[in-house]
Amino acid sequence: MKPTMKKILTIEDDVSIAEIERDFLQIHGFDVTIVADGRQGLQEAISGKYDLILLDVMLPSMDGYEVCKKARDVVDIPILMVTAKIEDLDKIRGLGLGANDYITKPFFMPELIARINSQLTQYERVKFSSTPSSQTKEIQMGGLRLNPQTRRIYVDNQEVDFKTKEFDLLSFLMTNPDIVFSREDLYKKIWGENAFGDIRTVAVHINWLRNKIEKDPANPTYIQTVWGAGYRFKV
Repeated sequence: MKPTMKKILTIEDDVSIAEIERDFLQIHGFDVTIVADGRQGLQEAISGKYDLILLDVMLPSMDGYEVCKKARDVVDIPILMVTAKIEDLDKIRGLGLGANDYITKPFFMPELIARINSQLTQYERVKFSSTPSSQTKEIQMGGLRLNPQTRRIYVDNQEVDFKTKEFDLLSFLMTNPDIVFSREDLYKKIWGENAFGDIRTVAVHINWLRNKIEKDPANPTYIQTVWGAGYRFKV
């Protein structure tokens, strides 16, 4: 029985580039759909069932950043942003809006395949495995309550929605309290030893967690920064 082909949505307004990407991805066993408009791409991302979104930044009607932000509120699949800009702020902005990774034009197609496969592997590893900790019982610290089996988190007895990586990161920190972990440690633990991506996504996810669990995110009680060393979950 042949394995199910992974479905990729490519949102790219440059037809020639989109067709090259499609042909190369199809050779490597992917099912590819192309959309050339940002707004239409967002609708397709929400309504279709895809395994990964390949998202260009510069798009008509709605740019890639806005598409990423709105899509991330609905779908929890890897988003790989494609940008012609090399400035760090542009890359960080994409990660901050929910992108899993980015790749800068021009790029070699084998690199694109490697990044796509890496994201799919990491996504499936998290989706079909248990929480990174071996804990099976609920964890409660202060006003936080985390259930590893149901993957639900309650803040002051109110359930709060967490994306996959947010949950895994908070679960790991809560099950290892008062231990300082560097960004490198956390990236390897949550995203994987061989993951392609930007280590700065750890800081982005920490900020997301603080906004959801802290009464004052600017002065966090739970997730504290240890300057020059990393982060720790304070009991």
